[in-house]
Amino acid sequence: MIQVRQIVTGTIEENCYIVYKDNKALIIDPGDETSKIKNEIEELEVQPIAILLTHAHFDHIGSLEDIRVDYDIPVYISPEEKDWLGDPIANLSFNNPFTVTANPAEQLFAPVQKLTIDEFTFEVVPTPGHSPGSVSFIFHENHFVISGDALFRGSVGRTDLPGSQPEVLLDGIRKYLFSLPDDYTVYPGHGRDTTIGNEKHTNPYFN
Repeated sequence: MIQVRQIVTGTIEENCYIVYKDNKALIIDPGDETSKIKNEIEELEVQPIAILLTHAHFDHIGSLEDIRVDYDIPVYISPEEKDWLGDPIANLSFNNPFTVTANPAEQLFAPVQKLTIDEFTFEVVPTPGHSPGSVSFIFHENHFVISGDALFRGSVGRTDLPGSQPEVLLDGIRKYLFSLPDDYTVYPGHGRDTTIGNEKHTNPYFN
């Protein structure tokens, strides 16, 4: 049974996720506070095997380089944002006290892709609009989705940033997320989890 551990990181309270089964784990969006993330990994007694990025804004990649080096694991990202990892202007860290840079990702997602990494099989779907290369990860067998900064409880991702497109964001959510069964849990990039059904029926951006 796949399980999910949420770790709230940094001043922006970004959600990093450890998705784990048996002794293997995927690390999703390691945003900040490397030691906090590593403590959770050690507490769970799991071995990370890959890092998945929903998108490349600084609050989701602040601990990326430390985690990938410490565990010697590959990074996956959408091709639209592969260059953002090394570009503080693109990843929006340029006006923060510390700029964020990371080495290139080892793997790029296809536009819509069923991906298997070791024991984990999931679907990668495009949910751009907050950023051009934003993706969500759907774990159909366990009925949950990790939505990054696309869909939140009662809200959606910001669309006042460079490269944001409000209508594209809403269209992607409707097409790829709201087509899922109502009981799927949504684990967002910030804030509390929710369900597809709850957002379909109560999210003010769609009603």
